[in-house]
Amino acid sequence: MFRTALRNVLAHKARLLMTVLAVMLGVAFVSGTLVFTSTLSDATQAASRKGFDNVDVAIQRGGSDHADGAPRPRSPLDQKLLDAAAHLPGAASATGTVSGFTAIADKSGKLIGDGFSTSGSNYFPGKDGSDARYPMRDGAAPKGPDQFALDARTADRAGYKVGDTVRISVDGPVREQKLTGIFTTDDGAVGAGGSLALFDTATAQKLFAAPGEFSEIDIKAAPGTSQTALKAAVEKILPKEGATATTGTELADEQAKFIAQSMDGMKTGLLAFAGIALFVGVFIIANTFTMLVAQRTKELALLRAVGASRRQVTRSVLTEAFVVGAVAAVTGLLAGIGIGAGLRALMGVTGARMPDGPLVVSPATILISLLVGIVVTVLAAWLPGRRAAKIPPVAAMNSVHATATTKSLVVRNTIGALFAGAGTAAVLVATGMSDGKALMFTGGALLMIGVFVLAPLLSRPLIAAAAPVLRLFGISGTLARQNAVRNPRRTAATASALMIGLTLITGMTVTAGSVQKGIDKMATDALKADYVVSMASRTPLSPDVAKKLASVGEVTASSPLRNSPSRVGTGTQYLTGVNGKDFGKLTQLDFTEGSLGTLAGDRAVVDDTLAKEQGWHPGSRLPVTFEDGKKGTLTIGGIYQGNQVIRGIILDNGTLAPHQKHATDMQVLVKTAHGATAEAKDSLVKALGKNPAITIADKKDVSDGIAKMFTLMLNMLYGLLAMAVIVAVLGVINTLAMSVFERSQEIGMLRAIGLDRRGIKRMVRLESLVISLFGGVLGIGLGVFFGWAAGEVVSGSLPTYELVLPWGRMAVFLAVSALVGVLAALWPARRAAKLNMLQAIKAE
Repeated sequence: MFRTALRNVLAHKARLLMTVLAVMLGVAFVSGTLVFTSTLSDATQAASRKGFDNVDVAIQRGGSDHADGAPRPRSPLDQKLLDAAAHLPGAASATGTVSGFTAIADKSGKLIGDGFSTSGSNYFPGKDGSDARYPMRDGAAPKGPDQFALDARTADRAGYKVGDTVRISVDGPVREQKLTGIFTTDDGAVGAGGSLALFDTATAQKLFAAPGEFSEIDIKAAPGTSQTALKAAVEKILPKEGATATTGTELADEQAKFIAQSMDGMKTGLLAFAGIALFVGVFIIANTFTMLVAQRTKELALLRAVGASRRQVTRSVLTEAFVVGAVAAVTGLLAGIGIGAGLRALMGVTGARMPDGPLVVSPATILISLLVGIVVTVLAAWLPGRRAAKIPPVAAMNSVHATATTKSLVVRNTIGALFAGAGTAAVLVATGMSDGKALMFTGGALLMIGVFVLAPLLSRPLIAAAAPVLRLFGISGTLARQNAVRNPRRTAATASALMIGLTLITGMTVTAGSVQKGIDKMATDALKADYVVSMASRTPLSPDVAKKLASVGEVTASSPLRNSPSRVGTGTQYLTGVNGKDFGKLTQLDFTEGSLGTLAGDRAVVDDTLAKEQGWHPGSRLPVTFEDGKKGTLTIGGIYQGNQVIRGIILDNGTLAPHQKHATDMQVLVKTAHGATAEAKDSLVKALGKNPAITIADKKDVSDGIAKMFTLMLNMLYGLLAMAVIVAVLGVINTLAMSVFERSQEIGMLRAIGLDRRGIKRMVRLESLVISLFGGVLGIGLGVFFGWAAGEVVSGSLPTYELVLPWGRMAVFLAVSALVGVLAALWPARRAAKLNMLQAIKAE
């Protein structure tokens, strides 16, 4: 039986090719994801570890809040503590580090790199006058407030040389610095495409902390001293609170853990799409083996007649599936390794650099890829194999194919209706729950299964609806419709592959479009301000920015937004300080209780979600412990509907600022005399010195920024689900090709009675088109339903949510379904038209 199975694989290798390709694509997606994420994770972790080579113990500012929830003051790390650390027994050296955001402009004035990875730090010379962390390639280390050094990668990318004057920004105001040195570094952020600027220690302290203070002190152990022993010694000199000591190994482990967790999200997302592609491939595999078994009915009956048991017949089919799965898994693994290498190269081409490192192909990746390919194929072929063993030998020898009985159809349709009904009910119930995501996911899965089971029943009326159009193509159209409904199970399985991909694409498109509409409405409704000014890195702005904006002639009202952690009532909350005099001119908040009034003194307003959680109402007096430790009381004047733009506890800056040691703004709201015009924006840009680090966004920019995540996710979804569509195309090709082979005699007869080659081609193409459109209609319909249901859940946290049906895109999706049908039919139609009619008529 084993030899028979191998012979069958070799005999039908052309028919199994599409199955191999379908499984191979899914396995390639899985292995490529694992290779790419492992390579990226290992390279990033290796680069991160290099940053801790000279750190055995680090003293950092921080620590937990007090037991009662009040913020714990952070102790300054000053020169006295640095000197004490340097003179500890077992310490070879101590380095004071201070760092923060630093934007570097290129020669055209634009920000270099991603705002979140552009940083600055201090050059800390040792006894020999150099900093071992940053060896100078060109020039010399910075000295004085108007000098700085730049990493070699950024300098080469921007075309800067020693002696150039470079425009930079730390917290808002533009600074012009002389480039005195270009250095090399193993910093992982720089290796990944970020930039690093170095200042002398005094300058860096003024920019990023306070004169004489460090953000971290790194201590190198003397030979023979362990990190644990050195940490114990360091802990004895720490301030009583507000500072911690951590070993370099612990820091490296924490960083590695963080990197691994960040990779997990990407890996899970990519593997989910690989799973979808494999799931779609299951239909192709099951369809292929079902048709192969049907075409070999007599052969299997003969095996049964000469003594083969049912179990042996089933094993024979599963052995064929094992061989097909093994071939597909091996080729998919090799293709996946190529995909992983290609993705790494693509990152470099697109500018999204990653640290250098070898391509990582772990034993786990190889094992998982092989198992996925083989297990998926064998499981998908199990049902056809089991059916093959149940065919009575005598009936099979007489070519009496076992058709589905009325009882089996009733059972199938009943099961499908129960699944679909339960799934629909679960989704509808989930839309009315505050946290119904799990129930909605379960309901969606049940509904998908139910529709798949009912697809043969649905195929007849839906394909019949296309009959008037098909009649326009004459006898070819009539035959195409009859062929499509001749075997409803086969038609349903072929169409289901396309249905799944289009369900997900349509559902996400409806949800994303509706959320985008809601966010646009929210930004329009909540803001009267024409512009929102902020740092590109979302780091704090200098108060000087708000002062410069307020002095512009075009500006009629402005307000900085400041955040301050404070203990309010029984927990820690962030207070938002605003310009109470102008805040009402810049926002349009919808108050459910009370009103905005005049924000001054101890008067504050709070969003409805927080007020409901805390049981606050207008007139409630809240005990507050500000960040400087001083106590006060706030009185709630109104409760407004919070949103993604404005939320939390809002009070006047005149009340908040005295309690802030270093006042900084997160954003500045600006209203101009003639609205958001190009001239008004240009005047603001000029007032800020054409600062590369600052973004000036109008209402559309604000909504686009919030919705950027949804847009990016949707674009990724389109790209990744294209894999499922490709697999669906292979499925249609495979089904039609095998169907043409199965109907060779019938096609020969049609040719003999007068249907020409063009008519045969048209018949096969129209059949493919009908099957693909059937899958497209089901997919788009389910996608709209799931998009609506997901929107009902989203609307709970986005009051301005509004359902938007993207008719244009849905028409494109339907057109793609038709295109899939046309392309998939090219080869099978050509093959059918080339059949020799006499040989076809004689074929069994």
